Amino acid sequence: MTDSISYQAIGRIHTPFKTRENSPVQSSGAKGTVSTIEIKPEFSAGLKDLEGFSHIVLIYHFHLVDHWSLSVTPFLDVVEHGIFATRSPIRPNPIGMSVLKIIGIKENLITVEAADMLDQTPILDIKPFIPSIDEAQNVRLGWLTGITQNFESTRSDDRFNQNN
Repeated sequence: MTDSISYQAIGRIHTPFKTRENSPVQSSGAKGTVSTIEIKPEFSAGLKDLEGFSHIVLIYHFHLVDHWSLSVTPFLDVVEHGIFATRSPIRPNPIGMSVLKIIGIKENLITVEAADMLDQTPILDIKPFIPSIDEAQNVRLGWLTGITQNFESTRSDDRFNQNN
């Protein structure tokens, strides 16, 4: 087993969110926002047949994260939680994922709705969203029970910057 893993970005996403502060904290907070995923030319052939899907799972690198913590106070709470019980970006491996609606695909560009990541975020992978595979039954929401509707209106602040 190796402890060192490296990935290369397959592209970048272009969003209207230029700074961490005041950006949506989840996709539901970016409803109606249109963004473009630009795939590097050498990977564009991998988009073949993706246009038949309505949604994708986008896996990306939190490129502005410069530290990590095993406990954080997330945006929807005032209590500290273990990092793996949150979607905070300051993780040991700063990887994010979002389910996005495909609006269109042209050559190496995918137009999507509801991207909550920052402009120029490096893209690591794209997978089709398949409800019969990705759906879970009897889901428990832990500390988020009863407050997930707040994701739509919650915006980020500077709490995950290293100097805070």
